[in-house]
Amino acid sequence: MIQAGRAFYKLTGSGNDFVFIDVRSQPPGALEDTQTIRAVCARGSGVGADGIVFLRDGVDQAAVAIRYLNSDGSIAALCGNATLCAARLAAELRMVERDQEFAIATDSGIVAARFRDGLPEIDLQPVDGVEEAFDAEAAEGELRVGFALVGVPHLVVLCRDVDSAPIVDRGRLLRHHPELRHGANVNFVSCRDGRWRIRTYERGVEAETLACGTGAVATAILLSAWDQAGPSVELETRSGRGLRVRHHVEGSRHFSSLAGEARVVFVGQLAELASTAT
Repeated sequence: MIQAGRAFYKLTGSGNDFVFIDVRSQPPGALEDTQTIRAVCARGSGVGADGIVFLRDGVDQAAVAIRYLNSDGSIAALCGNATLCAARLAAELRMVERDQEFAIATDSGIVAARFRDGLPEIDLQPVDGVEEAFDAEAAEGELRVGFALVGVPHLVVLCRDVDSAPIVDRGRLLRHHPELRHGANVNFVSCRDGRWRIRTYERGVEAETLACGTGAVATAILLSAWDQAGPSVELETRSGRGLRVRHHVEGSRHFSSLAGEARVVFVGQLAELASTAT
């Protein structure tokens, strides 16, 4: 059971939404249990979210530390939009100064963070696990498929039109591709009128989400590798909001920065849940 009165923050990053719990003075307790996470994140019967984030003080060079779990209770080493939201909440809680760069500790390593033009921006760890041609037969409407390990594994599918792509059915199939030991998020991207648009099927949520930060980074990396885009890419997410990726390559390593919307939607208190989601 959840202790009644436990405070939480609901944040959104381009439609990718999260329940944040400040655990600096009180440990997560039952909130770390898989069934509790599912109940809290359930839409309609809980708060509703793509995942839950535990926010705490950082150690050593990191001012802030986060631990992110998907809505099914599984751990994700990195979530780009959750990290952007963590930067925003840390500033709101005066854990960091908006006009200074700071570091956030994640389960995939330390990321540098800052505010640029009013938006949080993070520098991801260098990526060297990139496959320009992933061994998956392209389906109708798909042009090519690639892979990038951006904290978590991602497939990127360049297609003719994301609006007509079968995101859930095709995404679920590719997410469980036999070559992917731990599965992967699957990102579909297409260009229309000079604008790149992206839609993502996320493992751990097992559905399409309105945005995916690390997916946007993986997509920008592969678009660059395929000579489809330059060092700065704006991707329109399913929510209609944009994620900006700045990217460059040094040898075999890809260096990327991600910026986008991150805002507090509301602050609330958790009550005891009558039942847990299945």
